[in-house]
Amino acid sequence: MTDFSMLSSLGKIEQDVPLAQRTTLGVGGVAAWLFRPKSQSDLMQALHLIPQDLPIFPMGRGSNLLIADDGIDALVLDLGDFNTLEVNHHTLLAGAGARMSKIAQRAALSGFSGLEFMATVPGDLGGGVAMNAGAFGQQVSDTLVSILLLNRDGQLQHINRQDLNMQYRYTALPQGSVVLSATFELGEKGAEEVKQVMREMRAKRSQTQPLNLPNCGSVFKNPEGDFAARLIESVGLKGKQIGKANISDVHANFIVNQGGASCADVLGLIRLAKDTVKQEMNVELEPEVKLVGCAL
Repeated sequence: MTDFSMLSSLGKIEQDVPLAQRTTLGVGGVAAWLFRPKSQSDLMQALHLIPQDLPIFPMGRGSNLLIADDGIDALVLDLGDFNTLEVNHHTLLAGAGARMSKIAQRAALSGFSGLEFMATVPGDLGGGVAMNAGAFGQQVSDTLVSILLLNRDGQLQHINRQDLNMQYRYTALPQGSVVLSATFELGEKGAEEVKQVMREMRAKRSQTQPLNLPNCGSVFKNPEGDFAARLIESVGLKGKQIGKANISDVHANFIVNQGGASCADVLGLIRLAKDTVKQEMNVELEPEVKLVGCAL
């Protein structure tokens, strides 16, 4: 049995933690455990105390997640205290718990370009690396140099970008590993020029996305040469509602929570969009949102 009294000396440990309030969509059941380590060394020690058969699920702001109504029998790992942010010449080092919007701001203040898109991404860096997050023609892999991982056996591992097989919304991470930090190599630009690009990106996002309601960001990946939103709208599903969730009438690749939506409601809309687009447009939509404890 896990010695959770020992874990409490290495960070904050909680049992039966509601996850809905920890996601931007506001949906999901409880996690068996949630652990927030105080430091990297504390996390490394903690891994030796956690049973190998208890899954560990790193979770930041929960901006790209759909969690099952029944919750998850796992230990959710909160790396919010891993928020290091350092700039040295053209190199930026950030911890997994650093907000991507804060990283973009720091790069801009230092007069560096390449991470402007992060100003529009409502998540932490660890998740951004894991899914190769991107927007407005930029993505994490464009400027990433390397990452520091902690493997399930408690061993640290530095991995260079070229060994991560990073593709559109995909990074090949070792099974069970946790991203601790990432290093980026940035280009030099005037600080005001970079800030202006970020302002334009944020303005476009506010005009084209349903930011006034809880959502998980883009639900589907864009098929090559097309846009998921266009396809979903073209088959007449914009605004479609199931339960307390609906396909946004602002952006058809967003599903919003009108208040009290369930995972089942959202899954119903995802299946409807996926099946209808396949049937009418012969295009296979692939989810971008990560399904946790549930499946299509």
